[in-house]
Amino acid sequence: MATSTNKYKYIACDPQKCVGCQLCEYICSYTKTGEFNTYRSRIRTVRAEEVLITAIACHTCEDAPCVTACTRDALIQDPETGIIRVDPSRCDGCAWCIEACDFGAISINPASKLAEICDQCETLEDGPQCVIWCPKNALELTTPEQRAQKARRKLATEEALT
Repeated sequence: MATSTNKYKYIACDPQKCVGCQLCEYICSYTKTGEFNTYRSRIRTVRAEEVLITAIACHTCEDAPCVTACTRDALIQDPETGIIRVDPSRCDGCAWCIEACDFGAISINPASKLAEICDQCETLEDGPQCVIWCPKNALELTTPEQRAQKARRKLATEEALT
């Protein structure tokens, strides 16, 4: 069962638009580390089925299981934005947060041995770079409610055309 994500914005991917180019991964790693290295990205492209590709980043869950699972209180969730930050002085790289995440959106940095989670490029004025640079506009910063409204509008439009 997936965790509730009904309050905060997160980066969502439309798998009907995603072509698996991994540009989101490259731009994320470059933005965060200065290198084009998909292993250092905080967003991941995954092939869910033979023809279904999607990108996954932190879903900023309410009552985030990763925060709850952290035995050292190294993960702190912003109550306003839902963004989860890692306190490097407390994180020991135990990976309990990875086990707790329903979406597979957390990784351990191989060099620092610290957890890394998408922060929606919160320090950048124009927001998440993966959303901006996606060549197919498959990514968007949205809430589950906004996404549901969009799906309902699309369905209503399709029904009206038939």
